[in-house]
Amino acid sequence: MSETPIHKIPQSVLVVIYTPQLNVLLIERAKQPGFWQSVTGSKDTPDEDWRDTAIREVAEETGIQVGSDTVPAEALSDWALENIYEIYPVWRYRYAPGVTHNVERVFGLCVPEGTPITLAPAEHTQYLWRHWQAAADQCFSPSNAEAILQLPQRLSAGRA
Repeated sequence: MSETPIHKIPQSVLVVIYTPQLNVLLIERAKQPGFWQSVTGSKDTPDEDWRDTAIREVAEETGIQVGSDTVPAEALSDWALENIYEIYPVWRYRYAPGVTHNVERVFGLCVPEGTPITLAPAEHTQYLWRHWQAAADQCFSPSNAEAILQLPQRLSAGRA
């Protein structure tokens, strides 16, 4: 396995965590109060598998263990959707010089209603569950909101 790079890798995951009732988990960023989002996070190494990144980030940010008795591995679905977006200038210092865009791979994770959440306090200050439409409205990230808005169609098509 490669060493962890000094700069963030411009490849990340977005994991929309939801219940069968279509309630979506949103978490508030510690360093940007009022910025609500789904689980996000960058690869630790360039060769880290997208799915492994998603599982790690979900555990780090929410305490949810994908592959456990309550949240089986098959509850995590790779939506085979990638967004490319410009990195906000305020966050570019974390990346190598000249890096301005990020590739974001989208996943869905269905969890039982009442799943306990344990936040990483250095990253997020609070969480809430919102019905999918309200959750999309509350997200600061356009790609996050768009992913949440796809949730009902993906569920009806069996692709969530």
